[in-house]
Amino acid sequence: MVADLSSAPLRIAIAGLGTVGVGVMQLLATNRDLITARAGRGIEVIAVSARERHKDRGVDISALGWEDDMTALAAHDGVDVVVELVGGSDGPALALSRAALDGGKGLVTANKAMIAHHGLALAELAESRAAPLRFEAAVAGGIPVVKGLREGTSANQLAKVYGILNGTCNYILSEMEATGADFDVVLAEAQRLGYAEADPAFDIEGVDAAHKLAILSAIGFGARVDFDAVHVTGITQVRAADIAQADALGFVIRLIAEADVQEDGDARSLLQRVRPCLVARDHPLASVDGATNAVVAEGNFSGRLLFQGAGAGDGPTASAVVADLIDIARSFDSPREVGAPFSIPVAQLADLSPAEPGHRTERTYLRFTVRDRPGVLAEITAAMRDADVSIESLIQRGRNRDGGEVLVAIVTHEGAEANVRRALDLLDGSESLTGEPLVLPILA
Repeated sequence: MVADLSSAPLRIAIAGLGTVGVGVMQLLATNRDLITARAGRGIEVIAVSARERHKDRGVDISALGWEDDMTALAAHDGVDVVVELVGGSDGPALALSRAALDGGKGLVTANKAMIAHHGLALAELAESRAAPLRFEAAVAGGIPVVKGLREGTSANQLAKVYGILNGTCNYILSEMEATGADFDVVLAEAQRLGYAEADPAFDIEGVDAAHKLAILSAIGFGARVDFDAVHVTGITQVRAADIAQADALGFVIRLIAEADVQEDGDARSLLQRVRPCLVARDHPLASVDGATNAVVAEGNFSGRLLFQGAGAGDGPTASAVVADLIDIARSFDSPREVGAPFSIPVAQLADLSPAEPGHRTERTYLRFTVRDRPGVLAEITAAMRDADVSIESLIQRGRNRDGGEVLVAIVTHEGAEANVRRALDLLDGSESLTGEPLVLPILA
């Protein structure tokens, strides 16, 4: 392929020179000729903004324009596209993004929180200004899942989109599986190795995965982004004993983000949730370990598609950012080819109400922490009976001391989710229980 060198280069400004921003600059320099050939023009960084101007980052920025206030990049002379790599759902990142699109400049961002909360407004602004908006790097790092859903499955009616969207949680769960260590121990090691932040709440509580799921749901189902409708449960209550019990039953535990549309006559509703699940060892997601991400999309003609790869890191994320820049460079002179950020124009996105999952059926793993005394099992099984929950298996594991805490694990037959909730309501406040029950659905 020979690039049309008569085309003016695509000139970009980068806000944020952390590992990803530096990775973008290094990638553009290392693969310059290949990128030029594939984009049909060069891609040049002409301006940057970061917290510290003179910090040694391993890349030379001395010849580039500098802005202390990153929002000023939106008005910088000659900039065609702004790359936002600062993060945060609001604040300077959002101000810069709005200013860039309002000025008719393209925007590429890796900011999943901002897209999950403000993506619709930014997309409307982009469409009104015929300005490209791309956010491949916001979901699953270097995996081209946004483009895969927006373009690769565009001819399909998707039945379901689900997967492993947070590398920190996946690393913790797979390390617990490999080492037998408990959650707190593995979390501390993940923080030491840099897989988890000093404040890991967004990851381990499932919020990061929920941001990404809201974006994929909008693209996959042609729906308006609705982050507030995502039901979120993190992994903080998963114990080493649960990992061991899952293994004995032929499962692994993974944090699964899933979305599907429920049809009820002419009415359609969208179910979005993030929760730890038991995953059978022969399921494609069971072998996804470490910090890897994976997304499964089920189309009515394509069948099951699996997108898998590195979900974070400077290299994979920079790769996704530059892929977006190449996409923009190819069509920059043709406003009609800008495309809709969420696969169809914002005005045509469906306003789907949140689905109620209670009537849905699934098998469930329930773990109770109870006092070691007579009658406890009878109390639990009576609650299951009264709520019409059928028990497939029951395992009791105690501690090596009299009167100690006992773990009781139950696997149910397939039944309505509402029945499991009813059983837990019947046990709420019981003096036999010493902790909150853990509920892990079994992924079909």
